[in-house]
Amino acid sequence: MGVSHISNRSLQSQNWSRRGVLSALGAVPAAAALTGCSSSAGASEGTTRSGESAAAASKKPTVSVTPADGTRKAAFTSPVEVTVTDGTLASVKVTGNDGSALAGSLNDAKTRWTSAKNPYSGTKYTVTATPEGAATRTATFTTRSPGETFVGYFTPEAGSTSGVGMPVSINFTHAVTDRAAVQKAITVTAEPAVEVVGHWFSDTRLDFRPETYRASGTKITLSLRLKDVEGAGGVYGVQNKDVTFHIGRAQISTVDLATKEMVVERDGGRLATYPVSGGNPQHTTWSGIMVISERFKQTRMESSTVGLGDEYDISDVPHAQRLTTSGTFVHGNYWASTSVFGHQNASHGCVGLHDAKGANDSSVAGYKFYDSSMLGDVVVVKNSGEKTVDPANGLNGWNLSWSEWKAGSAL
Repeated sequence: MGVSHISNRSLQSQNWSRRGVLSALGAVPAAAALTGCSSSAGASEGTTRSGESAAAASKKPTVSVTPADGTRKAAFTSPVEVTVTDGTLASVKVTGNDGSALAGSLNDAKTRWTSAKNPYSGTKYTVTATPEGAATRTATFTTRSPGETFVGYFTPEAGSTSGVGMPVSINFTHAVTDRAAVQKAITVTAEPAVEVVGHWFSDTRLDFRPETYRASGTKITLSLRLKDVEGAGGVYGVQNKDVTFHIGRAQISTVDLATKEMVVERDGGRLATYPVSGGNPQHTTWSGIMVISERFKQTRMESSTVGLGDEYDISDVPHAQRLTTSGTFVHGNYWASTSVFGHQNASHGCVGLHDAKGANDSSVAGYKFYDSSMLGDVVVVKNSGEKTVDPANGLNGWNLSWSEWKAGSAL
């Protein structure tokens, strides 16, 4: 704000004294100083705000990683987390020295990234995080190894071809207490697609099967995702793999111990009929649906191994195919008279066919049946005078109805 010009005439006309004039003129700097002070105050406030903006702009994003950089025995039971302050995250990568990568996602504010799964045990990870408009940060950590572990041994073998009765059977090396967690980590799929359900026979055995026998030509894939799954307190799985196997032709053999005859059907047509001998009245043969689980061109059979003392010990039983864990076989028999087969049940519980010593005579029934069979083929025994075999005694879960089978699932 300025001061109006004061003419001499005005001064004279108003008869102002020199002191008054000087007083009046002295007011000018005072007014200018006020005005200047006001302007100076505005400039100072602007400088402060500008300084604050500059300070804020000078702050750099700070990245934090959990587990912390350099950790050597990090837990593997929680996801990896990357956070940023004073910025946002543009990208995050977490890679393991085993070649694996952990996928994850950002929150809406892009200030936190969380892995979708936990890291694997015993693995060194490198975390690469890039904030928006800032340099990339890296961190490393190594997860601890589990103290106690378990594996699942599976049947059938990878890459094999089996009969239509073959289930997928898994036996664990440690008792499983969290059955749901373990079963959730195992899937069995079939092509063509069909529902496949797991059934726990015990805390160490889990089998998978469809409602009916598998279709010929089916491809089966077993996916094991057991690594770091806690099957029991402090006991973790170690497997992370996929295996495939196939189903061959459909062969179903029916043994009628009333007629003492076995009819072999393949793909719906009759392949052969053989006279047989089953268990005698004191040692009846299990009835029910059984699956061939092992095959031996020749093997030793001792009665002591099945609780029958020293009744027999035959070192070279030909063409033996196991039907139960407890010791039931369908096998060749060279020591009995040919008149026994088709006429008399005279064994200690096995199903016998006429055969020749040495297992090399292709003309006899024992050889022919063995030659036509494979693991996973179905053998049905009826009219044996014995109760139905326990479904857990061998690969014989087909003796359970579909509802009974599904009731044994943990999911």
